[in-house]
Amino acid sequence: MSSLAAPQSLSEPSLETMPGLWRRSLLAWPDGRRDTTSFVNWLQGPGLYLDLRQPEGRPDFTGQNSLSALTPETMMWLAAQEGFAGELVEEDGWFEWRRDIDFQPKAIYSDIGRLWIEGDVMVEEGKDIPYIEHWHREPIGSMPLWAARLEDRETGQKGAIARMGSLFMIARERYCAVPEGLTLAECVAGAADMARAQEFLDCEISQGAVTSTGWFVQRSSLPFREGKSLAPARMGDLFEMQDQDRAGKPFTRRWEITDLRGEPLLDVLTNGVAT
Repeated sequence: MSSLAAPQSLSEPSLETMPGLWRRSLLAWPDGRRDTTSFVNWLQGPGLYLDLRQPEGRPDFTGQNSLSALTPETMMWLAAQEGFAGELVEEDGWFEWRRDIDFQPKAIYSDIGRLWIEGDVMVEEGKDIPYIEHWHREPIGSMPLWAARLEDRETGQKGAIARMGSLFMIARERYCAVPEGLTLAECVAGAADMARAQEFLDCEISQGAVTSTGWFVQRSSLPFREGKSLAPARMGDLFEMQDQDRAGKPFTRRWEITDLRGEPLLDVLTNGVAT
């Protein structure tokens, strides 16, 4: 029997009902600005979440197969991306997306908002800034469902992973610090040299599919990761996954599991669907 979730009415938002893949159709700011064209997916796992936001106008990355191969033009588009990973908590009717990993430099305001249902749309309204976002639940498999915080055994970098059905998201923070109070685009444009600019961009937030042949990245804040296999393997409190260095050379990244929610299943699925 397939675990693919059938279309159904949305439940009142809570930590128990929120797990799933949510697609954003609208961001409206108090000053009248609106965004209806960006790609925005948020995967909510058991407590932990990952979120990738990419603006329209994606350039051609043909031939740019590593961090060191990026051009100044493509680097500026990458710097306009957003994305986060952390934990969703609820208190007194307010939801807070606490960020362990942030693609952009640390924000001035906390990410807190109210959530409610209007028809088939979940509406989010910000607390510190009264923005409005519209979210739609995507029909993906409901099991397996698990998530974890990770830490790179060699570098100490934070990571996160979540899986629901045949979809996964993974995140890794950059190794270097970025100046606060600036946008990432300003950091990249003002970097001392190309190598430093590349370090500022080296934060991965990827979404992918578990198929009959493996775990494959489909969208990423680092486009040269797309189409690559993670080939995850678990050994006790360790995950091993395939990655690449700045020059594009493959290597095995070893993650320590520091916070596990659910039972991590790494199996491949027939035709990408759990049975």
